[in-house]
Amino acid sequence: MPSSLATDPVFFNLLADSHLRLTGLPLLGQTMQDTGAPAAARWLYEGAPFCVVAHNTDEDPRFIYANKAAQHCFEYSWAEMTALRSRLSAEHPNRQEREQLLEAVRTQGFASGYRGLRIAKSGRRFWIENVTVWNLVDLDGIYRGQAATYRQWKDV
Repeated sequence: MPSSLATDPVFFNLLADSHLRLTGLPLLGQTMQDTGAPAAARWLYEGAPFCVVAHNTDEDPRFIYANKAAQHCFEYSWAEMTALRSRLSAEHPNRQEREQLLEAVRTQGFASGYRGLRIAKSGRRFWIENVTVWNLVDLDGIYRGQAATYRQWKDV
């Protein structure tokens, strides 16, 4: 995969295909899906009004993707976000709840309806709501990490 997954159509296909296979629902609306992977990848990164993040398979996973909406929500640039260990997106007392969610996703493939408290770069705390988290599994069945999407967030 290229060094920047921001608008990479192969990575977009991994996100979208895994989401559809595991949840039964498309990640994007049909009109956007029909534009083709390069245009859909660019729109998801630059123009989507909802957040999408993904982390890798490291023992202490690091974000590998955060669209512009998520970067705005967390107050990090692409470079900062993709250097961040995903556990650090939650305050220490809330990390166990986050880990339990991620373990459930690892074993069941996805989970939806999650609500969790997160922390931005500035220290601002905010709720993410109606979150769907899913495993990133390629067409060969290889586990590539996990992703999450949410359309609602509000400051505490």
